[in-house]
Amino acid sequence: MNYLAHIYLSGNNDLVTIGNFIADGIKGKDFKKFQKEIQLGILLHREIDTYTDKHKIVRQSTKRLHKKYSHYSGVIVDILYDHFLAKNWKDYNEIPLKDYAEAFYDSLKDHFEILPQRIQKMMPYMITDNWLLSYAYIDGITRVLNGMNRRIKNISNMNEAINELEEFYDDFESEFTLFFKDLIEFSNNKQKELAIKLNL
Repeated sequence: MNYLAHIYLSGNNDLVTIGNFIADGIKGKDFKKFQKEIQLGILLHREIDTYTDKHKIVRQSTKRLHKKYSHYSGVIVDILYDHFLAKNWKDYNEIPLKDYAEAFYDSLKDHFEILPQRIQKMMPYMITDNWLLSYAYIDGITRVLNGMNRRIKNISNMNEAINELEEFYDDFESEFTLFFKDLIEFSNNKQKELAIKLNL
């Protein structure tokens, strides 16, 4: 899953959310350097990614893209699923996405000193362009795909996946809705398990 889903699935604890958000940049056992709530977020992120990659509905979505985008299909689906979460946000949270995003950005600022350097550098762009809110719109997803394609030197052409999003929009949305229901249940249960293991 992409940023918005990971943040949402963290629940209401700011430190767990920060851990989940920074997890991709924390390798191996380096998570143990952080306080336990952040450790929980990092471990939860890893569990979510593993569960997502193996889920039959997600594989159905990635299969639609695999012939053209190969192993980048999973990255693309993560982004597309964030679009449907943002677009249908009111179905998942009573706080408007605009307010939710602003609260998360404030939390990033409050915890700036514990963010990995890569996140510290990225954060101003994320806030200025309001990435989380922009995911709700096709233009926002287009910018994300274009940016990711540039970062990997245009070898994936993943920016073109906006065409598949538009062509198979209803299929992707239906798959997201079914999968995300499973993922919410999994994440809630896994977070409780991890909290017990970490003595939280």
